[in-house]
Amino acid sequence: MLELLGQRGHWSIGELADRFEVSEETIRRDVRQLEQTGRVRKIHGGVCLPGGVLEPPYRQRLRDQADAKQRIAERAVALVQPGMTLMLDSGTTTLWLARALGQMRDLTVITNSIEIAAQVLGHPGQRLFVAGGAVDLDYHAAFGSEPIDYCRQFAPDLTVLSMGAVDAARGFLDFDAGEATFKRSLLPRARRVAVLCDATKFNKPGFVHVAQFGDVQDLVTDRAPPEDIAAAAAAAGTAIHLVD
Repeated sequence: MLELLGQRGHWSIGELADRFEVSEETIRRDVRQLEQTGRVRKIHGGVCLPGGVLEPPYRQRLRDQADAKQRIAERAVALVQPGMTLMLDSGTTTLWLARALGQMRDLTVITNSIEIAAQVLGHPGQRLFVAGGAVDLDYHAAFGSEPIDYCRQFAPDLTVLSMGAVDAARGFLDFDAGEATFKRSLLPRARRVAVLCDATKFNKPGFVHVAQFGDVQDLVTDRAPPEDIAAAAAAAGTAIHLVD
């Protein structure tokens, strides 16, 4: 693994599992051991050498599946009406949504993401509330008790979440415990919940639970999900919206 990281500064967990023909959990265990010795740095969905990332992990995720994320965001605009209050999490697909909503006026946006906050500040006719606290450098967002307590005072018309993985049996999952805890805290206050995710997230082995299908009213994605996920969504009443 260290030899591969020397050849290329960043590898995803999935890429390493395929390369070594082992499970992703085996790779994560090895990464944890190497991280404890300071020889690697764990980042969202992957690993790099300490100081070896050429650009922030958030910027890398923004480029991953960028075309699909943009099209998903443009499709999700149909869920938003002027006058709504929106809660947007810190995912890169929700950032694309914030951009796509630039021409819509009379919106209130609540977010824990400094990237989304900066985007909304440039939109006339949109009111912004930012959940603050210590900012996670990998996510450009605040997690923990402070932003959770702040967001609990709102009852948004639509809460929009990005998601790391979707599983027919386990529902919606992510890879970071702090991020997942924040997302779970948004569910009870939301009048409606939409998840935005590209098709690479279907049946991906996320390991931190966020929501069941019954917690989510809308799933916006770029390709039809596998039959088992489509069946789980239909059974729970989760509408699937595909990009054109």
